[in-house]
Amino acid sequence: MSRRTAPLAAAIAAAVLSAAAPASAAPAPERSRGDVCFYTEPGYAGASWCYRPPGYADVPAPLHDNAASFESNADVTVYAIDWVRPGECLYRTIWTGDRSTNWEWRNKLDAVQSVRPTDCRPG
Repeated sequence: MSRRTAPLAAAIAAAVLSAAAPASAAPAPERSRGDVCFYTEPGYAGASWCYRPPGYADVPAPLHDNAASFESNADVTVYAIDWVRPGECLYRTIWTGDRSTNWEWRNKLDAVQSVRPTDCRPG
C-alpha cells in the first residue's frame, strides 16, 4: 500500500466500522429540564407536547383529552386542568419528578398552569 492510499484506506475502514455499530451505541436524547411532557400513548410514546412553566397554556389539539402518559422534569409544581364546562374546571397537581406511564387523567387534560387554580376544584 502506498503512502497516498494508506490514509484513504484507514478512512474507509473507520466509516465501515462506524456504520456497523449498533444504533443503541448512540446516547439517548436527554429530556429537557424544566418541562412537563405529555404523550398520546402509554409509556411516553406517540405524539408529545411539553409545557415549560410559568404561566397558563392550552394543550394542543393532538393531546387535548388524549394524554396517556406524562413526566415532569419541572422544578416547580404545575397543575393539569380539565374544563368540565364553561366556568367549571377540575385540577390535578403534578409534582416535581411526578410521572405516569398510564395516566388516569388520559381523557381530561385541557390546559396546564404553574399557579394552583383557585376557581377549580381538585379532581
